[in-house]
Amino acid sequence: MRVDWRIPQPRPGLAGAVDRFFGPGRSRRENLTETAAHLLVLALLAAYVIRQAGGENWSVVEVVVTAVIAVDLVGGVLTNATNPAKRWYHRPGRRNPRLGFVAAHLAYPVVVALLPAAGADLAWLVANAALLVAAAVVIEFAAVEVKRLLAVALYLAAVLINLTWLPVAAAYAWFPLFFYLKLLVCFLVPEAPLVRANLTGSAREQR
Repeated sequence: MRVDWRIPQPRPGLAGAVDRFFGPGRSRRENLTETAAHLLVLALLAAYVIRQAGGENWSVVEVVVTAVIAVDLVGGVLTNATNPAKRWYHRPGRRNPRLGFVAAHLAYPVVVALLPAAGADLAWLVANAALLVAAAVVIEFAAVEVKRLLAVALYLAAVLINLTWLPVAAAYAWFPLFFYLKLLVCFLVPEAPLVRANLTGSAREQR
């Protein structure tokens, strides 16, 4: 294996749009692994939600919205943990777009607060919006050698704050775990993009 910061050119057409979202240069093994992991985690999460919801009658809107949120957060955690995504989203000049991407996710707490099944309120919404923005800014502008450490620490803090002082319905207790993991740990932390070396290649850093 070797570290390679060189970004492959996105493919033309629709495939290029996919590359610009997931990061160009994904291998078939990465695609298969992510797909399998996505299906596994979603199945386990669905089992958890159904078990915790008990006999509550959720509306069709609540079921659909919850499913969309779950698919996006699980997929976001997995995608942003891949080497192509790390290389793509942490290429030079991406600082402001990264914070914009995080800010766009403030829509999720808003939506969750509007779902009766989630049991969240205005205080929960305001607190989580403040936690996300503050943590994202701290991580983004921190020195590179402490970004991962800060991200993990702030992730744990955000989750524990939610569990202790910002409780929601049991069927939605998973939300802060996936929400902050996707954005703070998986998305904002730059990591070396490892690629398979050829038979004559040696481990070296290209940056």
